[in-house]
Amino acid sequence: MGIWMIQAMADVAITLLVGIAAWRDFTTHRIPNWLSVTGLATGLALRAPLGLHALEIGLEGVGLALAVSLLLYALRAIGGGDVKLLAAVGAFLGFPDVISALGVMAVLGAAFAIVSVTRRGLLPLLLLNTVDLVRSWRSLGRGPHARRLDSPGALTIPYAIPIAVGTLIWWFAGGVRL
Repeated sequence: MGIWMIQAMADVAITLLVGIAAWRDFTTHRIPNWLSVTGLATGLALRAPLGLHALEIGLEGVGLALAVSLLLYALRAIGGGDVKLLAAVGAFLGFPDVISALGVMAVLGAAFAIVSVTRRGLLPLLLLNTVDLVRSWRSLGRGPHARRLDSPGALTIPYAIPIAVGTLIWWFAGGVRL
């Protein structure tokens, strides 16, 4: 199998992965485990025929994506489904591309949150949630009244949407190649 065939399969696979995750998060507020696990396995399996070095790059991408997303999860900024999706995306992007892609996703996520809450008239709640997030960060998540994603009044957005857009921007415009 030629490298162009592997690249074409990776293009389709990552597009399907993040597209389905974004749709499921938008419609059900959940990202299924089977999707993230399949995405992770697919990303690494597509790297395997390219050699040990390509596989190592993918595993490093998984590790970095997990480290960053677990920190955000501990701070109650993202949900568990987002963590697993980001790990799968890390397998495709690899290291160091996952670093820049995470930055793009963060900017898109902030913009998406602001637009979403402004449209719903909930900008003050976003500001309160942001203050809670900073307090949680300062106390390493041990604050007395920390708001959780499933708390009443918690403001959540389907973060798989900015993850998907940021991933696809970085994958196709950023020139990521396995």
